[in-house]
Amino acid sequence: MKNEVLDLSFDFAVKIVLYCKKLNKSSRENFVISNQLLKSGTSIGANIEEANAAQSKKDFLSKMYIAFKESRETNYWLRIITNSQIDDSPELVELIEISKSLIKILSSITRTTRENLEK
Repeated sequence: MKNEVLDLSFDFAVKIVLYCKKLNKSSRENFVISNQLLKSGTSIGANIEEANAAQSKKDFLSKMYIAFKESRETNYWLRIITNSQIDDSPELVELIEISKSLIKILSSITRTTRENLEK
């Protein structure tokens, strides 16, 4: 069975890894931001993967909520890169758009799961 949010988060993580490699090559000062972006950007999919093997609905919700928070943090670091004028490439614009999509999807999943648990 195809899991679109898992596929999207995996593809996003690969793009984040490649983007961070590029960012680190351009300037040594970018390392701290790049490292934070790398951690949060790859953590989204890892937590979704864990959620898909959850032991309960509460466990699923917990893992998906962590993925949601990581997606927000990733978007934060991408905005820092934009607003501090470290980069303005089309690649960065694409990453920001994907991160926004992940935030919306994960927000919806966590909200619906929480509502279903309360019934």
